[in-house]
Amino acid sequence: MLFFNPIFFLNYRFLFLFSFAFLIIGDPPSSSDYIEPEENRRSIIYNTTYGFIDGENWVVPSRVWVHKERRWMQRLVSRLLNLTSDYTSDQIDILHKRLRDIAANSRSRRTVTIRFINDPEERSFRIENRIGEHPRTDRNGIITGNLKIPKDVAEELLDAQDSNKGWLTAEVTSGRYSGNGRIRLLEPEGLSVVSDIDDTIKITEIPAGARVVVRNTFFKEYAAAPIMNELYESWENPSFHYVSGSPWQLYRSLANFLIGESGFPEGSFHMKNARKNPLTISTWSDLTEFVTNELLTFEQKISQISELFENFPGRKFILVGDSGERDPEVYREIENNYPDQVKEIIIRDVVNAREKNPDRLEGMTILPAPTVYRLNERVAEIEELLEAGEDVYE
Repeated sequence: MLFFNPIFFLNYRFLFLFSFAFLIIGDPPSSSDYIEPEENRRSIIYNTTYGFIDGENWVVPSRVWVHKERRWMQRLVSRLLNLTSDYTSDQIDILHKRLRDIAANSRSRRTVTIRFINDPEERSFRIENRIGEHPRTDRNGIITGNLKIPKDVAEELLDAQDSNKGWLTAEVTSGRYSGNGRIRLLEPEGLSVVSDIDDTIKITEIPAGARVVVRNTFFKEYAAAPIMNELYESWENPSFHYVSGSPWQLYRSLANFLIGESGFPEGSFHMKNARKNPLTISTWSDLTEFVTNELLTFEQKISQISELFENFPGRKFILVGDSGERDPEVYREIENNYPDQVKEIIIRDVVNAREKNPDRLEGMTILPAPTVYRLNERVAEIEELLEAGEDVYE
């Protein structure tokens, strides 16, 4: 099976050692190497989102996750990996950072309160579900639903924060757990950009196969795709919506890289849900399937992009993706469903589809990209042969 390969969580031996060590250790070791202040590990992630007008309210689709980081588990995974594989200290350090939200301990049955910075009235808000109730966090520590802000209150908040382009900063709390979130209140009309992430604005090399994807996702520093940042900066005051097939456990790593380090425009994020218990094979299976199962990604993107179009029937959209997965097919479906709203489809062609399958990109703006996946596929094949103890000939 593709799921079990020699890289990290795709390895039977690694899973066995990890589970065995966890059962022996039980609670976090008392060694000072693993101890850190509790307040540094409790946090809430409020994913960057947007708001749209519905009657007299701004409606903000919201997702919060209450959790406590388990740094000892991150270090344990890293050390076990050191015993089972040949990775450099730099690669282990990168893995350690990427694991933080996969290894975290979700907090269920928590009440979450949202307040806005500089609010003169110090008002409190809570997320509503579909039947108007204010749910607590589920077993995965998550609440999803809508935050509703009266229009007159929103104007006060925007003024109080001296807001730029409709952005608001929120404080999210639940007892000793806390975090911040960003919301952009979007007018009914204007320009919006829907952007894929992997191989569109971040180099992941998905067509090269799961082995290369895992290396680039967990063991290498992220790299931005050339010229894409300049392209995104060239449009006049659009909103940005990053729709990715990656699981939510990578949200912070991706957002920090794209917005904080690479200077891509701030925007809402739309990703996949995945189980989070790192001791179960199903969790690692989810993470792997989300990278390799194109049907899941196709359905997810259609649903999330359609929701944006439904919430903003008066806005025009530019759709940006790559040819390595099914972005052209996703965007074609969206264009068929919302022909009056799609202004342009832009595809970064990473597999030379413009020559191999030109009908696939018909009517789309094509950005040629270097084709490096064939070489990576060959390298992966050679590595597998060497690991199996077979001779390799040129």
